[in-house]
Order: sequence, then structure tokens, then C-alpha cells
Amino acid sequence: MFATGFLILAACLLAQVIVGDDVWNRSAWRRYFFPGFGFVMGLAMWGVAVLANGSIIHLLAHFTWAQVMMLAGGAHLGLARGKLQRRSWRLTMPLALGVSGLAFLAHEQHGWLYNRSALVHHICGWTLLVGALFPLGAAFRPRSHFFRLGFAVTFVVLAIALFALRDSGPALGNVPSIARGDSRS
Repeated sequence: MFATGFLILAACLLAQVIVGDDVWNRSAWRRYFFPGFGFVMGLAMWGVAVLANGSIIHLLAHFTWAQVMMLAGGAHLGLARGKLQRRSWRLTMPLALGVSGLAFLAHEQHGWLYNRSALVHHICGWTLLVGALFPLGAAFRPRSHFFRLGFAVTFVVLAIALFALRDSGPALGNVPSIARGDSRS
């Protein structure tokens, strides 16, 4: 479900880069889709945080993640509507991606190759941290195709990682028993 959502976001962001903002923003639903989707994802993350049966670090990571997603989504909705005029509101998106990347990394307590879940958390976390550089650059150079394309490709990479590594079990073949934490040989 998350992989499909990221793929839809990536397709919309890529289309926006290809056709340009003037053509993309002719339709209101397209103008509000990405920031609205981010805000709704932030709302849904509250449910994930409450229903997850993890540790306190999981709870804090998901709550922090939900707050920055709602902040970025709300700020970008205000920018799309024209209610917010200052360009500094665009810095909420790199903040949201950076915090999301840190949340992915902070609440994964195993190494990269422990299992598929650990691998996908590390890949997504680092992808989001590196991907935060693109909206940061776009906040200062909004017409740059490089930064906008990099932002869209960030979501493509996230979707590929989530689609490719969705099963549970070892990430790369058989993992030695010591990595699983088993005492049996």
C-alpha cells in the first residue's frame, strides 16, 4: 500500500516536472494533490503510532514523523492556495523528509542485513535523508529542473525499495544464525 502511494506520488511529481508548473496548476486537484496527500499521510501516521505495538522509540519516531508530515503538508497547501507568501515555508518539505529519514533509521534497531524489514528501513531512511537535499535546493532555486527531478526520483526509489523488499525473511539469502540472534547452530 505504501509502495503504491509513493509510486503515484512519483508519477505525479515527474509529470509536473515534464509539463511545468503553469500547465500542472491549471487544475485545482493537481495543485493540491501532493500537499494534501502529505497532510493525510501525517494524519494516518498518528494511527500507525497508536496501533503499533513497538517500543517507546517506535512511538516517538512515529509521532514526530506524523507532526512534520502534517506541518509540511499544511504549509504546502497554504502555499498552493496563496495564503502563505513567504518562501521560507518551502523549507518545511526538506525538514519533513529529513525527520522522516531519521525516524526510519532511529527506530530500526537491527543491522542492514538482519532481515528484509531492517534493510528496507535503512534504504528508505538514507534515501529520505539524501532526498531532503532536493527540496532544500528547490526552496532556493524553485525553477531548477535538477532539484525537482531529484525530488520526484526520491519517491521512485522509495517505491522500488518497498515493492522489492516487501516480504519478511532474510534480505540476501540465508543469514547466519548469529545475525538472527539464535543460539542454535
